[in-house]
Amino acid sequence: MAKSAREGLGVLLGGSKAAEFSARLEAPADGVGLEVAGVGPVRLPLRAPQVRKLIAVARPALFGRGEDTLSDSSVRDTWQIPPDQVTLGGPAWPALLDGALEYFRGELGLPAPSRLRAELHALLVYGNGQFFLPQLGEGRRHGGHAGAVAALGTHRRRAGHRARRAEPDLPCVEDGAEPGGLLRRLPARGDAGQERLPGDPHVQPAGRARGPGEGVRPARRRGALPGATLQRTGQEQHFNAPARPRYGGQDLDPPRRLVYLLDHEYTQRGLGWDRLKGADAERAAAAQAGCETVLALAEVKETWDATPVGYDPCVGADEDHELGELIDDEITLGWWTGPDGAGGEQISLYVHDYESCSSTPSADLKPYDSQYEGYMGNYGNTLDRWYRRAAVVVWPRERAFAARSEAGSRWALEELQARITKGDRDGARAAAESLAPFWKNSGVQPGQLGNALRVAEGLQAPGTAAMLLEPFRIDALTPEHADDMAAVARRYGVPWLGQVTEGWFGGAHNRFEEHRYGWTERLSQLCAALCSARSPAVAQLLLTGVWAQVDGELRLWAESGPAEIRRARLERLSLPLLRILEAADTRLRGPIMAALRSCPDTVLECLLPMLRHAAREQTEGEPRAAGLAAVARECGDRLGALARRAPRAADDWSVAWAGCGCELCGTLGAFLGSRSRRTLEWPLAKDGRRHVHSRIDTAELSVDHQTRRQGRPYTLVLTKTEELFSRERATRRQAGAALTWLVSTWNLSGEAGVEPSP
Repeated sequence: MAKSAREGLGVLLGGSKAAEFSARLEAPADGVGLEVAGVGPVRLPLRAPQVRKLIAVARPALFGRGEDTLSDSSVRDTWQIPPDQVTLGGPAWPALLDGALEYFRGELGLPAPSRLRAELHALLVYGNGQFFLPQLGEGRRHGGHAGAVAALGTHRRRAGHRARRAEPDLPCVEDGAEPGGLLRRLPARGDAGQERLPGDPHVQPAGRARGPGEGVRPARRRGALPGATLQRTGQEQHFNAPARPRYGGQDLDPPRRLVYLLDHEYTQRGLGWDRLKGADAERAAAAQAGCETVLALAEVKETWDATPVGYDPCVGADEDHELGELIDDEITLGWWTGPDGAGGEQISLYVHDYESCSSTPSADLKPYDSQYEGYMGNYGNTLDRWYRRAAVVVWPRERAFAARSEAGSRWALEELQARITKGDRDGARAAAESLAPFWKNSGVQPGQLGNALRVAEGLQAPGTAAMLLEPFRIDALTPEHADDMAAVARRYGVPWLGQVTEGWFGGAHNRFEEHRYGWTERLSQLCAALCSARSPAVAQLLLTGVWAQVDGELRLWAESGPAEIRRARLERLSLPLLRILEAADTRLRGPIMAALRSCPDTVLECLLPMLRHAAREQTEGEPRAAGLAAVARECGDRLGALARRAPRAADDWSVAWAGCGCELCGTLGAFLGSRSRRTLEWPLAKDGRRHVHSRIDTAELSVDHQTRRQGRPYTLVLTKTEELFSRERATRRQAGAALTWLVSTWNLSGEAGVEPSP
């Protein structure tokens, strides 16, 4: 099968001969002096008494993970002496160090004009059995290129003991009685790095080699990349041919970007054009080829068909599985730099399969995590692997704005605002319109709402402005946005803004999200700020919108659902309703009270918690919101009616209930409504029994339902229980207690017109 243009580019870029990722140099230690504060001069080779003295002035070693510095003996179990206690010197030391750094610069493929300098990081002391696992290189210092390890020999040599590296093609370093090993190994910063297994005592000064800080991208080390013309042709084909999804289907528009995965992992601080390692530097420079490029950090997940070696169910390690076929993979970019390599920002950009390529498959690299899923009947025997890789993201310069903006980049809004400020409104409109195909799903962050509002107002184009504001949700709105909201309302009108905010409130897809009402805590301040900005109509718009949302959910749960779930949902609505009533004026309070009065008595499960919240927040001398007093009177009337309800007659077994209107619910309703009938034996098929069961359980009716499994169809036996009487007694008692609290707390004495029943 012919390769696509992007696949060909991966092969072509991979043709660059890779520079070494680590280098080794052996040099005699004669003439080099090592002195440690608290110990004095250290003589080589080391002997046990001197090792014990070193350990006495050391502390447990730390290690880096991402941007953090951690201590964990399961990862790094060794002793560390800080650099301010260590002195390296002697007559031979300056010449030895300069020569070693120049050697390493060439071996690691760094630019010829550059010069490395070394900074002492620590003196590490390994006792018997101590070790450290492979770690991402210490790259947190700006400009660091590599980590240098000088292995100092001990007096004894034990068979099989060695300090093992992650690179299998390089010889391992062994401890020995012979002096030396200074600056034996310098792995490129960010590689899987040094790994030391348990063994004999060992001492190594570890340091960092740093670049000159010229701020330029490294020159290619071995001349021009072969096939540069073919590469440019391949990029043109990639960006101009229709995209073809991996699993078939209709061809899509040409790709907006090319994501070329590099071979190494970098931290955010360590990602820069002048800090790429080995072949990464060559390939990144070649991939640019007349396009605009950024450097990015990618999260790669692959799912493989896999079989445990030996079929051992306890096996969980990645290396104990044999890989079959690649089932699926996905790439997400989480960070990228600017085109000049400076700065950087958090993003979230899913990379389609037709947008990515690499010279080294991820499967050839070591994953940072893996998880095996055994056979589960209709799926399983799969191994998920996760990798972190750097990437060069490329796009044609003429499409740069849209390609860079698709990640929800704050840069897009800042660039649009800059064009408007400069008077290029037409250019800003054209650029903004290019975002329409993807902006809604681009991952725009809530904190960018202010910028988006200002750009929307400045565009003076209602359709494009609405598109820019579409991705946001109402919970992004804060009182600080009041002036910008007022400005867009003056520009385009309140009805236009109403259509925009209707989308912000969302629909049925987020009806039951747990935290979507959190923003109402600042509702009163937001409405006050809008009124101060001379936009009371916008405040009314927001209040009406959030009330419509709460009203719909309130009616839903007051009239349906199992009691336990219903009570939790209604109580969750109490705080949003409280904030609405605190901010509402008379125009909205009337419709709110009319809606509350139309609800069944279960609405008390929302209103009473709301009044308790308000009472707890009430400060002495502060007037209560007018709407709350009306709710308190409504609750008093309902509680009074419940508390004074006459006890049920001993022979009254009727239950008021309305079903869904089907024939089965009609039969059930007739039985429930009978004062005298307590039992119903009902021959009913399975589906019918299931429907009746669900109706009884959902309404929590005081009816026992059992199936007599004799004959065909089976017989459903329904029996009304004594709980019918005990529930009503409990309801009267609870209503009386709630009414007593309400009268005393909300000054309703004489208003409710009832006294609590005994």
